[in-house]
Amino acid sequence: MYVDGFVLALNKNSLDAYKAMLPEMVTFFKAQGATQYVECVGDDVPYGKLTSFPRAVMATDDEVVIFSWIVYPSKEVRDAANQKMMSNPDMEKLMEGIDMDGKRMIFGGFTPISGL
Repeated sequence: MYVDGFVLALNKNSLDAYKAMLPEMVTFFKAQGATQYVECVGDDVPYGKLTSFPRAVMATDDEVVIFSWIVYPSKEVRDAANQKMMSNPDMEKLMEGIDMDGKRMIFGGFTPISGL
């Protein structure tokens, strides 16, 4: 098992458009071998004094924090899925009208060491 994790700041005005594109993202990643795809919007993520989710992505008052993860059977399947996503011209079109700064997105791959 391998997990891709993401945290990003999304303009509150783009939340409905973001939610609307998620079914297509789920379909795409399932076709690439993902076994689980979860997107969450922060509703209890206070701005910490030293560290916090909002601070990590430099979220402003007009943004919400999105926390998500995708589970794959292996790192190799994840790497292939990410390569297909990056070379897929439809991905850019899918994100049209969604106000987010990709430069502030945090992402990475993780090998699980525990879980249910």
